[in-house]
Amino acid sequence: MVSLDESVIARLKKGKNHFEVFVEPEGAFALKRGEKLDMGSIIAVETIFYDAHQGDQAGESDILNTFGTNDVLEVAEQILMHGELQLTKEQRKRILEEKTRQVITFIAQNAINPQTKAPHPPSRIEKAMEEAKIHIDPIKSVDDQVSIVMKAIRPIIPIRFEEVDVAVRIPGEYAAKAYGDISKFATLIKNEWQSDGSWVAVVKMPAGLQNDFYGLVNHLSKGDAETKLL
Repeated sequence: MVSLDESVIARLKKGKNHFEVFVEPEGAFALKRGEKLDMGSIIAVETIFYDAHQGDQAGESDILNTFGTNDVLEVAEQILMHGELQLTKEQRKRILEEKTRQVITFIAQNAINPQTKAPHPPSRIEKAMEEAKIHIDPIKSVDDQVSIVMKAIRPIIPIRFEEVDVAVRIPGEYAAKAYGDISKFATLIKNEWQSDGSWVAVVKMPAGLQNDFYGLVNHLSKGDAETKLL
């Protein structure tokens, strides 16, 4: 049973009314984020309120007219999924840190400095975000926030999303294993086996992954491979 003392409020404004419900914070956030959970394990009180703190219960006719049902769990899930979720202080801090890392990592892996054609280190992206006073939303997805962040940091550092093509030649003794690992890492544009057993290919990848790719190739070939940025 969810403890009322440890619950938070999910709220939704529909028309002239506010509808609120008490929910367990971790489970509610997980469900809102897309995980498959039973609403019955998340709701703390099987009651829909106009004002949860005041204990002001919503009228059945208002609930039915607004949501098309009086099923408490179904209504509570609609409130949670389409409304605002109150987060605990600790939960908000943890989620913000995690979401910020995800945004920085995504940009670092997919963007470059167009002046040097080299990736930006995550620390440089993080510093630019701090200078731009970016506020990450703990609820919105990483994809939704990346474009906002990119627009904000472009005046501070030269940056853009780009893909690159890299030619690679792997000596025969390493080619078989390298083929599998490289084809998982990047998109194969061209590839063929040479008469001496070596493997040559042209691969496409997000520009920010170049250094990771060169590191993988060196590891697979013990430094004997050849690469060329096209």
